[in-house]
Amino acid sequence: MLFIIKVTTNKEDRAAEMIAQRAEKKALAVYSIVRPHGLKGYVILESADRDSAEEAAFNLPYVKGIIGKTITYEEIKNMIEPKAEDYHIEVDDIVEMIGSTFKGEQAKVIRIDKQKGDIVVSLLGATVPIPVTVKIDTVKVIRREDKKDEKKEEDKADTTSEDTLGEEEEFVFE
Repeated sequence: MLFIIKVTTNKEDRAAEMIAQRAEKKALAVYSIVRPHGLKGYVILESADRDSAEEAAFNLPYVKGIIGKTITYEEIKNMIEPKAEDYHIEVDDIVEMIGSTFKGEQAKVIRIDKQKGDIVVSLLGATVPIPVTVKIDTVKVIRREDKKDEKKEEDKADTTSEDTLGEEEEFVFE
């Protein structure tokens, strides 16, 4: 059975820890505790019965109470299962950090893990390149290396050969 427990906002993690400790200490029939990302003021508790859920959460700091009715997994499925959102970030893109410790820093994307929602970047301002893993939603693309332009440049380089060394070349500044 799934129960929604009302807790103090921004104390969800601490409340879930205390509930888990009490359930473990008293050997209650509590199977899991989840704090869904983006759901403030609530944790979801799975237990065998309502008595176990109430005893696990009763009279703890930050816990305000249990919401009356039980819920089904289908009702909370979209909050718990990770979504692989389609972000348009590619390897070698230059990104700016917008929501992490490195806020305002620019970095080059090295690797992308869309399942976990993480990317590995190398900070451009760092003296020594160190790979840093950040959430994909904490960066924004500021410059993209266009694959078509690279292909054109490669084709131009292939057409230039040794027999054209004596000829004049025309340079165009863009």
